[in-house]
Amino acid sequence: MRPTLSWTPTGEPSPGTTDLAPVAEALGGGGVLVLSGAGISTESGIPDYRGEGGSLSRHTPMTYQDFTADPAARRRYWARSHLGWRTFGRARPNAGHRAVAAFGRHGLLWGVITQNVDGLHQAAGSEGVVDLHGRLDRVVCLDCGSFSPRRELAWRLEEVNEGFSPVAAGINPDGDADLTDGQVGDFQVVPCTVCGGVLKPDVVFFGERVPPERAGHCRALVREARTLLVLGSSLTVMSGLRFVRQAAQAGRPVLIVNRDPTRGDRHALTRVALPLGDALTDVAGRLGVPLDERAPTETQPPAGPGA
Repeated sequence: MRPTLSWTPTGEPSPGTTDLAPVAEALGGGGVLVLSGAGISTESGIPDYRGEGGSLSRHTPMTYQDFTADPAARRRYWARSHLGWRTFGRARPNAGHRAVAAFGRHGLLWGVITQNVDGLHQAAGSEGVVDLHGRLDRVVCLDCGSFSPRRELAWRLEEVNEGFSPVAAGINPDGDADLTDGQVGDFQVVPCTVCGGVLKPDVVFFGERVPPERAGHCRALVREARTLLVLGSSLTVMSGLRFVRQAAQAGRPVLIVNRDPTRGDRHALTRVALPLGDALTDVAGRLGVPLDERAPTETQPPAGPGA
């Protein structure tokens, strides 16, 4: 069975609200658990999957089943991802990421769970972020389980694919660039340096399960939080929606900031339909929380070759 990649609201979708008061009130009370999605990174130049102009309109993400079963699919993936990494690695945190980091510094958050693989929350200074779907800046061998930095793989791929520089139609939230088979050409994939096995980015592909211990940690965070605040996620896939359902079933308030309707709207007290950067900057101002009171505590995501 292929994973759920799209969702269509039933009935008349709610237009949402522009009232940020419930969000400010919840954050002011502390104990807020943030669940972020691709929408928080669009202002950093990384498109989302399902919003207006989202990448699903032109691109089907790689699934775990295709990647592991088909060498040709792996070659296409690594060609596209290698090109995408050059742009993806240059992305920098935006006002939304900086606001979340500021809320954390002021003790207003219980934690941050992100569905994104871009590392931008950490680059903005957020600590203790749970990368639900992994990080694109790390690579794992499917045969021996060894890990290595993505930048090292990028250098190796540059060496064996000298001159590979097609123009992509777009870059996707998973760092995968849109290329035709003709543009992929005879791109060469490199093996694990430890055992010669198959390399995969350390991210959860569509159709792949989130590691049980990571999912369990997230469930514990939801149980202990006072409020769940969803930022920039359509909640189409179950990996994020299940935490919204868990919070609602436990009587925890669920607040959503997302411009379009989401699969979790019926579980939420409100959905604020505003751009995230502006909305969170507004909330920070209401709470007297400065966004840039100090430099980020962690390094920026490493840029790929040519960055």
